[in-house]
Amino acid sequence: MRRALAPVPPAGHRRRWTATVLAVAALLAATALTVPGAATAAPAAWAPKPAPMTTPWTGQVPVDNPLPEYPRPQLTRPDWANLNGIWDFAVTSADAGRPAAFPEQIRVPFVAESALSGIQRRITPNDKLWYKRTFVVPSRWDGRRVQLHFGASDWRTTVWVNDRQAGTTHDGGYDAFSYDITDLLNRGGANTIVVSVWDPTQTGGQAVGKQRLNDVQPHPGGGIFYTAASGIWQTVWLEPTAAAHITRLDMVPDPVNNRLKVTVRGAGTSGHQTRVTVSTGGATVGTATGPAGTEFTVPVPNARRWTPDDPFLYDVRADLLSGSTTVDSVGSYTGMRTIGLARVDGVLRPVLNGQFVFQTGTLDQGYWPDGIYTAPTDAALRFDLQKHKDLGFNMVRKHIKVEPQRWFYWADRLGLLVWQDMPSMERTPDAAGRAQWESEYRRVIDQHRSSPSLVMWVDQNEGWGQYDQARIANEVKAYDPSRLVDNMSGVNCCGAVDGGNGDVVDHHVYVGPGTTVPDANRAAVLGEYGGLGFKVAGHEWYPGGGFSYEDQPSPAHLDNRLVGLLDGIREVRLPRGLSAAVYTEITDVENEANGLLTYDRQVVKVDEARVRAANRALIDASRSPSAPVTLPTGQFRSLRVTTPGYTDRYVRHKDGAVFTEVVNGGSEALLKADATWRIVPGLADASCSSFESRNYPGEYLRHRDSRVYKEGGSGDLFRADATFCPVRGANGGVRLSAYNFPGQYLRHYGAELWLAVPGGTRAYDSPALFAEDTTWAVEAPWTP
Repeated sequence: MRRALAPVPPAGHRRRWTATVLAVAALLAATALTVPGAATAAPAAWAPKPAPMTTPWTGQVPVDNPLPEYPRPQLTRPDWANLNGIWDFAVTSADAGRPAAFPEQIRVPFVAESALSGIQRRITPNDKLWYKRTFVVPSRWDGRRVQLHFGASDWRTTVWVNDRQAGTTHDGGYDAFSYDITDLLNRGGANTIVVSVWDPTQTGGQAVGKQRLNDVQPHPGGGIFYTAASGIWQTVWLEPTAAAHITRLDMVPDPVNNRLKVTVRGAGTSGHQTRVTVSTGGATVGTATGPAGTEFTVPVPNARRWTPDDPFLYDVRADLLSGSTTVDSVGSYTGMRTIGLARVDGVLRPVLNGQFVFQTGTLDQGYWPDGIYTAPTDAALRFDLQKHKDLGFNMVRKHIKVEPQRWFYWADRLGLLVWQDMPSMERTPDAAGRAQWESEYRRVIDQHRSSPSLVMWVDQNEGWGQYDQARIANEVKAYDPSRLVDNMSGVNCCGAVDGGNGDVVDHHVYVGPGTTVPDANRAAVLGEYGGLGFKVAGHEWYPGGGFSYEDQPSPAHLDNRLVGLLDGIREVRLPRGLSAAVYTEITDVENEANGLLTYDRQVVKVDEARVRAANRALIDASRSPSAPVTLPTGQFRSLRVTTPGYTDRYVRHKDGAVFTEVVNGGSEALLKADATWRIVPGLADASCSSFESRNYPGEYLRHRDSRVYKEGGSGDLFRADATFCPVRGANGGVRLSAYNFPGQYLRHYGAELWLAVPGGTRAYDSPALFAEDTTWAVEAPWTP
């Protein structure tokens, strides 16, 4: 059943101190800035462009104060001023200097290609974007330094304040950066910021993710790549600080030892001490003091573990001390959890707080039809993560993009495990490109290393721009040893080269779920699978242009197929070592129509209750994973139908094909022999089974084009087709899953044997009696 979605109001914050900070911040954002001259009149002249699709939040974006929420939840101060809103705007050639005039206006922080920016046109590598606005520093900030912060700007950004350049040019599209602009300011008067941004998109050698130089209006094609996002795309803001001030809190939870490891980093902090206090509900849990820039520990007795089911967060406060004087204070939060690898019943698994919990999530591209790279509101940013929870997922893979810090705040608070991709390059980089990409990756790690939800760094994807996989994985692990590392997602795909190291072996299988297994040192994960498509009329980016990995004819088929995949992972792949799976994808994206929601977030395509129940069953099964089902090897057996009314029928071969037929004591000897099979270790996987004909040794049950035959043969494909993995069925029976198509089962239909797909569209995939028709009793042989 499809359901329309209502707009989601912003959620209230639970932590009292943070709530106070954000309330003060919102007030300051609305009142602190005086913008004289043209900028004051700008909102009346500016208007957004019509979005290709409208989300529930498109019309809720303020003109002059979009995204007013405090942008850095893990390092908060009560004073700040938001510079989002209407800026003067111009586009010049890429090699031009500052223009004499800024004839357009843009709403920051929405990229120039987006409707919400008010520009909405294609930006090329031959273009340079120019932004300009004025502001007055509040008099109450006198005596303090003023920091100018950019959440992110893609790609090469240069900033001037009052015609003097602030710091150095910043190269990078996904990391935050800041300038101390105190010495460039006119105190008590108007100040002018000018920003230039040049973005080569895929023509450059930098991290670009899935951005491509496509038309900004809906169009056919595009595939798995989407509209480019050029220029400022996260919040721009001002903040007053002391000369000596805290710039970052690095927090590593250590709940096993009931402590939090903390490093307080800062500017001008040489010789300063820091005091860190952990509390909950206003009551202090632990406090400790240590030198700035050096790791020390804060006691957290009887630490309450952070988990997706209980995403409990502690409040953290850090004070910078000069002698006995507090010169700076920041607020933050932490979740007490560990992530690592361990053997569980002999299988290498990722463990959260020492316990294996299957990680089931979706691929989240983070694109919006109205804002492209930037969610229209904070409620919209939260919405996609909440939908993961509603659908029963406990994990999200942030794919080839890095979101604003508030996205991580919501993941931390809602309770989702995050796999964070480093955005890829379009091609293998030269030496300068490698240095840039690795430097930006380290900055991304630094920016998000204290988020409790983030449990794995994904270095590279499917070989895109691949190089030095093993070295990079080792260096990332050394740089952040508190998390798992994936050296390459999709090592089996697209020319990717496995570095052979990291913590996981990661395959991509469409539709899946495939046969990924652990190796000696790495857990097995399915980095991408699914891609089931259904187009919802009236909710397509380019009507008729959408594609998927497997189109579904109706919402009912989509539900059955998706639940079948999740059940197949639980029944077949979990017992054989799979520990995590990432479904493609949470929403449609432009011409990709394989989302669980439409691109405009207006329609949930699937039955939420069914999908949630399937995910919960998978997670629950992982808490006490059962051993794989085994059959008696080397013995003759017969396979009996268990469907009521047909229980006197057995699997037999005839003229090379396989059927079911009534067999009893009075049957002829040939029929009894045809209905007898020797169970041997699986030809493709010895943990599964193959079924050799009793009277035709060397010939086996084998599926081919979904029909089942008795055939001999050789080669990898034959061995895979002739291997079936038994799983538990009803009433002591077994189901036989195809080794190379897990989640597809041996089924009798009209007396014929087929490989049937739960939720499939063929007659023999019919949902009626599917479980009964695919369950077999393994009985004494008719011909010993």
